[in-house]
Amino acid sequence: MQGENHATELQTFLPQDGKITIVPASGDSKQREVGDVGGGRFNPFANRTTPMKSRTTDSETLMHILKASVGTGILGMPYGFMNAGLSVGLLGTILIALICTHCAYALVKCAHELYYRYQISELTFAGIGETAFLKGPPSVRKYAKACKITVMTMLFLTYFGTLCVYTVIVGNSFQQVIEHYTGVYLEQRIYIAALLIPLLFLGFTPNLKMLAPVSLVANVFMVVGLGITSYYLLQDQSALSERPLTAPIVGLPQFFSITVFAMEAIGVMMPLENSMKNPPHFLRMWNICGVLNIGMTAVTIIYAALGFIGFVRYGEETNGAITLNLPTEEWLAQAVKILVALAVFCTYGLQFFVCLEIVWGSLKNKFKSSPVLGESGTRVGLVLASVIIAVAVPTIGPFMGLIGALCFSVLGIVLPAVIETIIYWEKPSYIPYYRDPDQFYQLVDYCPKPGHGLGKFKWVLWKNVLILLFGFLGIVSGTYTSLLDIVSLYSQ
Repeated sequence: MQGENHATELQTFLPQDGKITIVPASGDSKQREVGDVGGGRFNPFANRTTPMKSRTTDSETLMHILKASVGTGILGMPYGFMNAGLSVGLLGTILIALICTHCAYALVKCAHELYYRYQISELTFAGIGETAFLKGPPSVRKYAKACKITVMTMLFLTYFGTLCVYTVIVGNSFQQVIEHYTGVYLEQRIYIAALLIPLLFLGFTPNLKMLAPVSLVANVFMVVGLGITSYYLLQDQSALSERPLTAPIVGLPQFFSITVFAMEAIGVMMPLENSMKNPPHFLRMWNICGVLNIGMTAVTIIYAALGFIGFVRYGEETNGAITLNLPTEEWLAQAVKILVALAVFCTYGLQFFVCLEIVWGSLKNKFKSSPVLGESGTRVGLVLASVIIAVAVPTIGPFMGLIGALCFSVLGIVLPAVIETIIYWEKPSYIPYYRDPDQFYQLVDYCPKPGHGLGKFKWVLWKNVLILLFGFLGIVSGTYTSLLDIVSLYSQ
C-alpha cells in the first residue's frame, strides 16, 4: 500500500464531537458537515475512500459471504440435529437462518438509511449504532457512546477469539495428519507456533479485493472437503426411518447454539458492504434480492443438508465434528482434515480484517506522520498476539465459545433489532433505490411522504420485539452450553 488513503482503506468512519461527517471524495482533504454536499443531490457511494479498482464485485462479495458463513461450525451440524431430531432440526435451521439473515439485512439497510438522511458515505457497525442513537429520540441519545464501545468491544473479542481458535484448529489438524503418516510426535504447541510466518502473509493482504482469490480457494477447499464428507455420509442412508423426528427438549439449547453461532457472520457485513463497487446490490439486485440473500440461501441449504444426512448416517454415535466419524485409516478421510485445515487457514484473513478495522481505526490518529508504519505494526501485533495466545492456551475453544455465545447474540440479533427500531421510531425511509432500483442519488432537500417509519400498526416494532426475545434465548442457551463445555473440559 502507498500513501495515507491506502493505509486507511478500512478505517472507522464514526461521528466525532457530536457531528456527523461525510467521508470526503478522493483528493478532497476537507470533511464537510451535513447538508454541505454541493450540487443539490447526494450519492453516498460516490465519495468512498476505497479506490474503485480495489473494490469488490458482486461475485467477489458473494465468495466472501460464503466463506465467512461456511466455516468449521458446519461440521457440528449433524451433532446439532442429533440434539433436535430430523424435523425439528430441519425447520429450526431454516428459522435460525431467516432470523440471522434478516438481522444482517436490517443492519446494512439501517446504514444506507443513515447515509441518505445525514449525507454520510461510509459507516462501520459501531458507527451505525452510535449514529442511530445520536440522531434518535432524545431519550436514547445519551447511550450513543456506550453503544459504540459495546459494539467495538464485542466485535473485537469475538473475532480475535476466532483467530486464536482457527490457529489452534489448523495446527491440530496438520499435527494429526503428520503423526498418522510419519509416526513423529511433537508437542502440539510447536505446530501452532509454526503457523506464524504463513499467517503474517495473510495478515498483510492489503484489502478485501486482494483477499477475494484467497476466499475463493478457501471455498474450493471447503466444498471439496464437504463433498468427500458427504460421499461417506451418503454411502448408507438406510436408517432414515429409524431416526427420531424430534428429540428431548433438553437438547434444543445445544442445537440452537451450534446453528446460530455457526451461521452468524454479522461482523464482516459492513466491511464487505463498504468495499463493494455497487453497495446497493448487497441488499437489492435485479429488484428481487441482493448478494446477502443469495449467499445466505446457499449457506442454509448446505447447513441443513449436511446436518440431516450426517445424523441419518451415524445416529446417536454422531460426534461433535462429523469428520471424527470418518474412518481414520482411509487416506480420503485424512484428505478431509487437510482440506478443512487449509480452508480455515484461508479464512483467517477475512476474520482478521474485522479486528484490523477496529484496532487500526482506534490508533490511526496517533500515526498521522507514518500511517503505513503504524498499520504494518498493527497487523504484525494482531497476528503475533493470536499465535501467542493459541500457543499458551490451546484449549481456548470453550472459553471463546462462551464469549461468542454472548457477543454474537447481542451483535447479530439484539443490536440490529434495537438499531432498526430507533432509526424508524419517528421517521420513514429516505432510501431512493427502494423507489427506483436504478436511482442511487438523493436530493438533499428530499423529504418522504408523512408516515410512521415503523409501518402500519407499528409492525416493525412488534417484529423486532419477537427478534429480541429470540436473541435473549440465544444468550441463555449459548451461555449454558458453553459453560457445560468448560465444566466438561476441566472435569476430565
